[in-house]
Amino acid sequence: QASVLCFLCARKAAAAAMGLKSDAVFAKIQAGLESQGAEVVKKTNAIFAFKIKEGKNWVLDLKNGSGSLKEGEGKADATITIADEDFVAMAEGKLNGMQAFMGGKLKISGNMMLAQKLGSVLESVGK
Repeated sequence: QASVLCFLCARKAAAAAMGLKSDAVFAKIQAGLESQGAEVVKKTNAIFAFKIKEGKNWVLDLKNGSGSLKEGEGKADATITIADEDFVAMAEGKLNGMQAFMGGKLKISGNMMLAQKLGSVLESVGK
């Protein structure tokens, strides 16, 4: 059992060291917040936590000020757990969020209704 845990830890560490494909999406979100954060905050009024299965967590605050994005864990209105590749596909419009949820690729805890806003958020700040 310890060897399985060590393997999982090593996998997470390797993913963190290599960087994930979703890092580029979060960089775009950060850039979008810098240019239109206040507008997105007005429309959204929510805090999202993202748990990328390969080992990174992010908190996207679209409730306060001009919004913010930071790596790590924190309090959120809705928490989205998803694989790196699936998150990237969703952000690129190649994977429908509802289909991902129904297919078990996307898990949501907290306020599910807020999670429905996520598609338009990714669209507006990811440009």
